[in-house]
Amino acid sequence: MKTKLKLLTLAIFAISIIIACKSNNNAKQAELLKLGIHTVVIQKVMNAGTYTYLQFNEIGNPKVKESDTIWGAISFADFKVGDTAYYKKGFPMNNFKSKELNREFKEVLFIDEMRKTADFVKKEIGQVPSHEFMNSSDTTMPTTGKPKVSKIEVKIDPIKGGISIADLFAKKASFGGKTVKIKGKVTKFSPDIMNKNWIHLQDGTESDGKFDLTITTDLATKVNVGDVITIEGKVALNKDLGYSYFYEVLVEEAKISK
Repeated sequence: MKTKLKLLTLAIFAISIIIACKSNNNAKQAELLKLGIHTVVIQKVMNAGTYTYLQFNEIGNPKVKESDTIWGAISFADFKVGDTAYYKKGFPMNNFKSKELNREFKEVLFIDEMRKTADFVKKEIGQVPSHEFMNSSDTTMPTTGKPKVSKIEVKIDPIKGGISIADLFAKKASFGGKTVKIKGKVTKFSPDIMNKNWIHLQDGTESDGKFDLTITTDLATKVNVGDVITIEGKVALNKDLGYSYFYEVLVEEAKISK
């Protein structure tokens, strides 16, 4: 009888630990969700071209059934089945066909950033809701839906007839709707999103903390991170693409020369 009672006590203790752990996890996920950070568990991974397609379940979100699966796409990344991952924001694309996979998805969420830890929120909130989120030295994190990028060490003078990125941001009102030429270094290239290619450019100049310029091009235009290029395109101001993707300055339909 004493042995059975001891085993029963141990079983109850083990169950209470499991419940407590789950409760703590739910609390952590609830805090993350307040910041717009989604917690997911990876179920399937497919790499194709420059993208990694991930099928996952979201956990800790009362608006989503944990049994429901979601397809997401990110720039090529190293995730494995069973990984817990975190992301913030994304563009949902309906009836999207991947040429590389020769497959059409009913809906794919194009995610700008996904990580294996949730600590990239720490800069946004000024302090971290839990010490568990303090284990990374990575200082980049997404804000207002699009990524905040780090400033690189580069110094590129404007070309003849062109302007610097600092001048564009500082005098943006006078450039709205006009065509500008800017020379800089590619810090990020995201192809075939919303039927456009997306380029991030820096030239080493800065105005009021703004140093990274986003440019859109046609799908035929290809560049590599690290390329020094000259872009020529039309300036759009206060461009709201939805899903919290808001651009104070965006250069659209740009032509590229190297």
